[in-house]
Amino acid sequence: MRGRGESLWRNRNFVLLWAGQTFSEIGTRMTSVAFPLLVLALTGSPAKAGVSGFAATLPYVLFYLPAGALVDRWDRRRVMLFCEIGQFVALGSLAVALVLHGVTFAHVLAAGFLSGSCFVFFSVAQRALLPALVPSERLTEALARQEAKSRSAALAGSPLGGFLFGLGHALPFLADAASYLVSLGTVLGIRTERRDAPRPSEGSWFRDLLGEIGTGLRWLWHEPFVRMSVVLTSAVNLMFQALILSLIVLCRPLGAGSAGTGLVLGCFGVGGLVGALAAPRVPNLMSSRSVAIGVTWIWAATAPLLALATSPYELAAIIACMAFAGPLWNVVVVGYQYEVIPDHLLGRVKSVALLAGWGSMPLGQLLGGYLLSAADPRTAVLLLSLLSIAIALVATLNRSMRMDATIPPRPGLQPQ
Repeated sequence: MRGRGESLWRNRNFVLLWAGQTFSEIGTRMTSVAFPLLVLALTGSPAKAGVSGFAATLPYVLFYLPAGALVDRWDRRRVMLFCEIGQFVALGSLAVALVLHGVTFAHVLAAGFLSGSCFVFFSVAQRALLPALVPSERLTEALARQEAKSRSAALAGSPLGGFLFGLGHALPFLADAASYLVSLGTVLGIRTERRDAPRPSEGSWFRDLLGEIGTGLRWLWHEPFVRMSVVLTSAVNLMFQALILSLIVLCRPLGAGSAGTGLVLGCFGVGGLVGALAAPRVPNLMSSRSVAIGVTWIWAATAPLLALATSPYELAAIIACMAFAGPLWNVVVVGYQYEVIPDHLLGRVKSVALLAGWGSMPLGQLLGGYLLSAADPRTAVLLLSLLSIAIALVATLNRSMRMDATIPPRPGLQPQ
């Protein structure tokens, strides 16, 4: 067994997971840009590009809750392996079809749906497996490393996807398929103790599944902090999705072309990366309660400034500050969740959190579009600032958010 004070970079299991997911997330970011570009190239229809995006994200709504219950039944590492194989098939088949000039819109929809479904199951299994890979006192650091990895992948993957698509339509999909092979190899190298599967009952399989989902939901309902943190995370994601869309429109009257708009959004990624690198140190300086509440007030204080900006550079600086606070919230709040959620319920409870977090993003896009159709972009930003203030007030006044700074470690989470 590894020493508890050992660096995460000497933890073989964590390094394998981190490295594989770095490649995988860069690939995912590449194809997130390439998918709409491909549909536009094939059909010339923005509406069909929206349909392809809907098909790729529909599994978030359909499968997160059952995925949580199933992941708690099955071996989590094995789930991850099958998901990476599915991703390779989905993206690889699309790359082959493009090379052979035989791709169809239906194929794009099917590949996007399969890829999104595999992502749902993999994301739940990965989050449920993480506490078994690192010592409990290293969990906050591990979450911060995961945040830094995701922010770095966003910075590198999106422009790389556009560049590769310009060189050849199949290239970003081929690169993404290859990234899943790399991730598959790293997951194969992870070694954990096999979990005992729950004994099957004599009742209906479907009824048992619903009962297991209900168990996770009931646990979440009776844990006030986790319940409220899930609600607030959903509201924050909705706000940011609407805000980003408003910023893209706001850049135009400030004289920013496509390059300037890219700079503003790029600074959002830079701020998030810096925040992820700083996140492990912050809980040592402030209590968890202070961090969680303070982050919401950073957003409440900076969001109105976006409406007062007079240049794209001011927008970039403000949005970078807002993005800096995001990883602090994720590391502290998610770290607390890991401390209190029982291991046998991790998949089910995390699936509810993921459903709430990811499910609010399309609603944020709709909200942003509605506000921009009804008002100018500065007014839209100001209205969204009211939502950020409401989030901060709820976080401050709600008793369940005033958690203790020191939380006893969850039993049974020894590294394997």
